[in-house]
Amino acid sequence: MPVSSMQQKVFYFNPYRECTYLLWDASRRAVIIDAGMYEPREQQRFADFIAREQLQPVALLITHTHPDHICGQEWLEETYGLRAVIYPEEGTLRLPDFEETFHVLRTPGHKEDCVCYYIAAQGLLYSGDTLFEGSIGRTDLPGGDYDRLMQSLQELAQLPPETQVFPGHGYPTTIAHELAHNPYMQ
Repeated sequence: MPVSSMQQKVFYFNPYRECTYLLWDASRRAVIIDAGMYEPREQQRFADFIAREQLQPVALLITHTHPDHICGQEWLEETYGLRAVIYPEEGTLRLPDFEETFHVLRTPGHKEDCVCYYIAAQGLLYSGDTLFEGSIGRTDLPGGDYDRLMQSLQELAQLPPETQVFPGHGYPTTIAHELAHNPYMQ
């Protein structure tokens, strides 16, 4: 895997312990994946980290529009002047002022607007609520569709086994681990 100066930090926010990811490159430009900061103290913790690390947020990417993933969107837009990317088309997403390229993978099933963000050069997948360690996102909520989610998982199963998966809740895993242990990917 190529060497990159990219770094990341995960924040667990709101009562659902949603994962908000902050990625930054050598230039200190940062991309935020999901916006789960619900309470002012969560917003302050996030802002303090950005200030302490001298980061400059340049983009906000949303994996899907359930409230626990977008409750901090307005605050981020007002605080950092970001405009959220919520419904990108499947394909390549090259952000100005950020060294890595994101591949947008449409993964409906948990909700019709679900996407995953894949950084192929680094072998990183930000899966939102499509894929969790040992599980998947619920399909019993409005917009959920179990069969479509199974199709989305089949597509994710084609990624390299060493791909690191960073889900919308819980802890990181890999495609290889999920293929071997996740009953939904068997």
